[in-house]
Amino acid sequence: MPVLTSVTSPHVPVKIWSPEQEVEVQALQQLKNVASLPFVFKHVAAMPDVHLGIGATVGSVVATKGAVIPAAVGVDIGCGMIAARLNIEPARILHDLDRLRTLIEREIPVGTESNDHLTQSVKDWAGWKTMPEQVSLMRLKDKAAHQLGTLGGGNHFIEICTDEDGSVWVMLHSGSRNVGKSLAEEHIRHAKSDLARLATKLPDPDLAYYVEGTDEYQNYMRDLEWAQSYALENREEMLRRVLHAVSLHVGLKGAPLPYSLKVNCHHNYATREVHYGENVLVTRKGAVRAQRGDMGIIPGSMGARSYIVRGKGNPESFNSCAHGAGRRMSRSEAKRRFTINDLREQTAGVECRKDAGVIDEIPSAYKDIDKVMENQNDLVEVVAILKQVLCVKG
Repeated sequence: MPVLTSVTSPHVPVKIWSPEQEVEVQALQQLKNVASLPFVFKHVAAMPDVHLGIGATVGSVVATKGAVIPAAVGVDIGCGMIAARLNIEPARILHDLDRLRTLIEREIPVGTESNDHLTQSVKDWAGWKTMPEQVSLMRLKDKAAHQLGTLGGGNHFIEICTDEDGSVWVMLHSGSRNVGKSLAEEHIRHAKSDLARLATKLPDPDLAYYVEGTDEYQNYMRDLEWAQSYALENREEMLRRVLHAVSLHVGLKGAPLPYSLKVNCHHNYATREVHYGENVLVTRKGAVRAQRGDMGIIPGSMGARSYIVRGKGNPESFNSCAHGAGRRMSRSEAKRRFTINDLREQTAGVECRKDAGVIDEIPSAYKDIDKVMENQNDLVEVVAILKQVLCVKG
């Protein structure tokens, strides 16, 4: 059964799709801090995977009127998921998975690596024509071009999965790479500086905001929208490359592979929407839009299950749902607590890295994805349940 907890704050309440005692004390305070701001609309919605973030929690949905908080979007602008269900016999794919992982890693740079050469699809991306001047001023243009179609590090991943019917899926998680991070951090610094000059009091300096109608607001929204489009295309480019690797793996020599369903969704972004009859700006930081009929992706950790979902359009969540399992401990704590043997045990049956460099991504560092799904069954319905058989980490 879903769990919906209401917490009071000086301005609007916080609604949490989780028992209050399961939310970190610091995360709960962050939710209250955001809810205390005068331009926050109706309430703050916290998803069942909510956890501590910078300024605002990961796993929160904030609707505002007249202002935008860059930290409520997050520093990886446009981060999200893409998945495709392949129309190809599973037995042709699910063999020699170590070889397939090598093929994928050859196609897509991971971690801090960039592309040595630009593919034609990267050169032809329409977004280059609308690139904000800010990107050129920050000398990010060349890096952005060479990172389009790259995975990054941290919790970003590429997976081959199977569903309950035996179909094979490609699923991956990434965002706007260094260009989005740089734009976000620049705007957060700028917003802090502006409010400091105005002597505006905030419960947390990281909640610095821009007021609608100002040049600063317009500049941020312009950069934000471009970075979101870059993130969408980054995932599309990587999907093309993974499908090329799979095509080579099954002996089709790189020929296009057919798929019957594709979902590409953000979970760190902002957009204009109508809620409770009013036009508001909705920021989702670690949350997926789940309007009635919307398709979404909610991944578990390495070795756990993931879900393809369809939104139910619950107005109390601002038509949103969780974006994943959500961390239950910090990366440093996971490294202290777990060993390589723990990692190997918890990722048994998954072709993936099993070394010290990814211990912080061990499944036990995350919340129980099935519990997350149970707590939000009033927000989404499950379309497919996926199990990873191969995972590429940055």
